[in-house]
Amino acid sequence: MITLCCLLGYIYQGPPFRLGYRGLGELLCFFSFAIGVTTAYYSQTQSWSFTSLAAGFIVGISTSIILFCSHFHQVEDDFAAGKISPIVRLGTYKSSQLLFWIVGSIYGCNLVFILIGLFPIWTLMNILSLPIAYKLCTYVRENHNLPEKVSNSKFTAVALNFWSSLFIGVGFLLN
Repeated sequence: MITLCCLLGYIYQGPPFRLGYRGLGELLCFFSFAIGVTTAYYSQTQSWSFTSLAAGFIVGISTSIILFCSHFHQVEDDFAAGKISPIVRLGTYKSSQLLFWIVGSIYGCNLVFILIGLFPIWTLMNILSLPIAYKLCTYVRENHNLPEKVSNSKFTAVALNFWSSLFIGVGFLLN
């Protein structure tokens, strides 16, 4: 499974695939981290779990957001290099709107996983990361077409990934 994650990482950037140049980087990142979390769980417990897959799903989303945000400031360079990132494909304005939905899916999935019994109620602590999510989405919306400003959004995306994942993890520990 880890080999599969590494292979996904390679085909993202490595020749002859370079799927990141075709706008598939975020999707590959998502699957790599979702599988990686599930595999880490298996390595510790020697059993498979839909709960660990669901947790990996959320980590995959939040990690892919970092990659997504890293493209906003380099649209012209990506286009010139033939890299058709989602931001190049959609444009910065539509991508900034899409970011709200992608970030929102972290919280929506968390709630659904609680409601279907995969996650304990304590994982609702994830809402404590909402101020970071709001900051990220509004900053990108306001600065989507200003490369010198929006380039910092990836750092806020890293903070969102860290805090969101931490609060979900603590929620499991408190259960």
